[in-house]
Amino acid sequence: MGYGKKVWIFPDAELPPKGENEIPGHESIIITNTGDKDAHIRITLFYPDRPPVKDICVEFPVSGNLPIAFSPLVVHKGEMLVTQAEYHDTTCEGVLPLDDDVVLHVAPATKEPVPELTEAFIVPKGTMVKLNVGVWHLAAMPIHLDTAHVMITLPERIYKTDCVVVDYQPEQYVKIEL
Repeated sequence: MGYGKKVWIFPDAELPPKGENEIPGHESIIITNTGDKDAHIRITLFYPDRPPVKDICVEFPVSGNLPIAFSPLVVHKGEMLVTQAEYHDTTCEGVLPLDDDVVLHVAPATKEPVPELTEAFIVPKGTMVKLNVGVWHLAAMPIHLDTAHVMITLPERIYKTDCVVVDYQPEQYVKIEL
């Protein structure tokens, strides 16, 4: 017999105040697929101060005991300058822009950073991108809005156990021009 139901309701989609420790407060949806086949999940985010974001569709593989977190990220428009990057050694990452097109920068999976190999591309809102294990990247950059919301999909608490962040030297910075 499986766990869960066909429809779940989470009553809000907003960030709580910053936490008192090194990790800021956040909200997430955590899903574990204990079934024997992939699940097709449709998510609607309801906000207290704007219209809902509807029909976020995710194909969710059987995950056994690996809980997957869907965490909202708020990104602000600024100069499109890559000054740092991160990678995950054991997991891929999903990036889904919710309310604006964004620029995402990536570099090949290597143990040492390779800013000179950085490439950037536009991800239309509502399009999910899967970053493979080891791919260098950092937060998406909004194109049209001053503030954009991006849904990040990772195994629960992975930032604490598997996230390498590197600051580039000024001569390694990559300027992105549209």
